[in-house]
Amino acid sequence: MNDVTKEKTVPYTSVAADEGQSNQKYTDNIIPDGEENINSFEEKFAQMQRELRKAMDPSYMKTVTMSELYDTAYLSKPAIIDGILYPGTYLFVGAPKVGKSFMMAQLAYHVSTGKPLWENEVRQGKVLYLALEDDYSRLQKRLYRMFGTEGTNNLFFSVSAKNLNGGLFEQLEKFIEENPDTRLIIIDTLQKVRESGAEKFSYANDYEVIAQLKNFSDRYGICLLLVHHTRKQNSGDKFDMISGTNGLLGAADGAFLLQKEKRTAKTATLDISGRDQQDQRLFLVRNEERLVWELERVETELWKEKPDPLLELIAEKITEENPVWDGSISDFRDFIETDITPIQLGMKLNVTAGRLLNEYGILYESRRTHAGRRIRFVLQA
Repeated sequence: MNDVTKEKTVPYTSVAADEGQSNQKYTDNIIPDGEENINSFEEKFAQMQRELRKAMDPSYMKTVTMSELYDTAYLSKPAIIDGILYPGTYLFVGAPKVGKSFMMAQLAYHVSTGKPLWENEVRQGKVLYLALEDDYSRLQKRLYRMFGTEGTNNLFFSVSAKNLNGGLFEQLEKFIEENPDTRLIIIDTLQKVRESGAEKFSYANDYEVIAQLKNFSDRYGICLLLVHHTRKQNSGDKFDMISGTNGLLGAADGAFLLQKEKRTAKTATLDISGRDQQDQRLFLVRNEERLVWELERVETELWKEKPDPLLELIAEKITEENPVWDGSISDFRDFIETDITPIQLGMKLNVTAGRLLNEYGILYESRRTHAGRRIRFVLQA
């Protein structure tokens, strides 16, 4: 693929994982304008009917071609805490009394207030913390020691909840309905909301439990953080220490593992692994006065993706003075003065739409009309 003929050097930092998080599809939007768009709507409706008839066939399996993938723009959801926490379902595991609940309170507080955590940017949102092994008195004392009088109305607690098949999802849906800007839900602990039974330690059951929770987090674009325990035996792979079968980690988007060499130690390591983020290890020190975890160092610096000349050029053109551009791909190609062919340009815009939004705050949309495909760029407020 040809490069863009013009480049602009702008300071830029990114975590490669940003491109891979839960995606939202933006393509083939219909423009409700005029008779031709009424026809376009009718064609779209007819296509939906055809797809529905196919889906009713028990032997039908939906497939997409590589070309269709390239013809679709998927907008990735930005990190909640840069480089650390993303939308999806994650396990947070550690031995009893290692400091998991204090870490949960710390993550919840920073997300609910938007204050940076260990110099990492935080995208503020409401948080629900199900502290199912605590009571409100203990929570009050813990939070006051950690954060003093700096309270927030964006952080909600509950010390009781229904189990997974007994109404928990309905409770969570109700909370999100009343608080649509929710970003994080913590369930402390996973075992408290699981069904008891003989099959609870089977791979299939473990996988199904996490799959249900993952479907929920993907549907609402939030992060579900599930506190869980480790088993006692050591393993070559630290994440094999997660209590239960590999089905738990197999269905999750990733996991955090908090460990100490000794229970009385003031230091700990936090290992992070995920499908769409880089593995890393953080070395932490516990502040004995406030009982918060402070970052000492990071073992491996996150790889940062290089600036993309095309995105840099788009950011140069879509500004506060010119916040919206609408037209054909060919017109846009001329507008940014590039040698990339319209077909190549369309593919690259679809593939990099998430990065364009997350890093430059520019929303890219693509839609079909009878006159052909039109694209639109909107600078977000």
